[in-house]
Amino acid sequence: MATPTVVLLPVWGAGHLMSMLDAGKRLLARSGGALSLTVLVMQAPTENNRSEVAGHIRREEASGLDIRFHHLPVVEPPTDHVGIEEFVSRFVQLHADHVKAAISALTCPVAALVVDFFCTTLVDVCRELAVRAYVYCTAGAAFYALLLRLPALHEEVTVEFEEMEGMVDVPGLPPVPPSSLPSPVMDKKNPNYTWFVYHGRRFMDFDGVIINTATELEESVLAAIADGRCTLGIPAPAVYPVGPVLSLSPPAEQPHESVRWLDAQPPASVVLLCFGSGGFFTATQAHEVAHGLERSGHRFLWVLRGPPAAGTRQPSDANLGELLPEGFLERTKEKGLVWPTKAPQKEILAHAAVGGFVTHSGWNSILENLWFGVPMVPWPLYAEQHLNAFTLVAYMGAAVAMKVDRKMNNFVEASELERAVKALMHGDSDDGRKAREKATELKAACRRAVEKGGSSYSALGRLFEDIHCNGARK
Repeated sequence: MATPTVVLLPVWGAGHLMSMLDAGKRLLARSGGALSLTVLVMQAPTENNRSEVAGHIRREEASGLDIRFHHLPVVEPPTDHVGIEEFVSRFVQLHADHVKAAISALTCPVAALVVDFFCTTLVDVCRELAVRAYVYCTAGAAFYALLLRLPALHEEVTVEFEEMEGMVDVPGLPPVPPSSLPSPVMDKKNPNYTWFVYHGRRFMDFDGVIINTATELEESVLAAIADGRCTLGIPAPAVYPVGPVLSLSPPAEQPHESVRWLDAQPPASVVLLCFGSGGFFTATQAHEVAHGLERSGHRFLWVLRGPPAAGTRQPSDANLGELLPEGFLERTKEKGLVWPTKAPQKEILAHAAVGGFVTHSGWNSILENLWFGVPMVPWPLYAEQHLNAFTLVAYMGAAVAMKVDRKMNNFVEASELERAVKALMHGDSDDGRKAREKATELKAACRRAVEKGGSSYSALGRLFEDIHCNGARK
């Protein structure tokens, strides 16, 4: 009989696609040949996205692993959307018939369908085909707990969250300030919010939820989910915390220029500033960062991206002459490097010279950072990053807080960045010392979790058993 396959349906963003593929490869390895992977590929809506996805697929196809890629028919994307969350959710929904046809046409038994958390509309396809359905959550358990809680919160809080009195109750977390909720939750009249409530409700229809976290990172949150405290006592689907799921490549034979610069710096002396694939600064904000870094007196590696070009969503390579204060590069050339395009974040975080990280608080970046044990200053910009920042500071304790003016497009003043960097990097700062100690502790926890016998290794085993024993239907 043909090897049963687990079908993956990722969305195209690198933080979603590669995380799901890497989790799938771990499941493949854990199955010992009992499972294969089939990846359904939606055509990404932009040429830049399509090019990135094609590159990832070429690398995976060359790996020799039992992974097959099936390209779904092209779907005309919606044009009347308000925001990215609505766009992705509706765009995925338009693929339902194609997903059903692709799964039905497979010649091997289908053990399960694993979909990105934006794809909850497709659970109905699984029910029609009698295929087990799992969600893969690329964010942490705190985000998943909030979405499970959101349908009830929608009824309990009748005003906008920022107008409510008191804090938001997310079981397992400290009381959450409304200002720390994810961007799509901040406007109840926005379709993005409506879709988040919908996804939170549909999670309950799945057979299991795979989360890119480790039990040791979010233990009380995972316990609250398992106990039904996020879902009004109704049992939620089984949760499988299998992280950190990271793609860690060997160091390049020819180190990146930024890594070579780090080679000349003392241990733990450099603060890295890097803001993910979507983070960029205007000249006004870049000037504040430059002044704050210069006044802090600390060494820095700043990955600076400029605003997107007209008609695009991706940050542009930075024009340093336009974005930075006059004379800044000359004054700081002995202590700092400003890198104006993409940089190898994982290689940089792994370097002994890096002692702190000012981060946009994307979940993949947080996991990479914890893997290498670097303390953080969160500077959330969009999506669920404000909740991640709160979790890092108030729950995990691996970060030094910084005031971010959310109503001013997440603006940070030079004096506040200076204060936060000094607190993070100074040996005599109590906040910095606590963040460093916690980051070191969580580094060890992350590595134990994925080793044989660790919590994430065991969760992956339970997931395989659930799929293997209950799936494999044609």
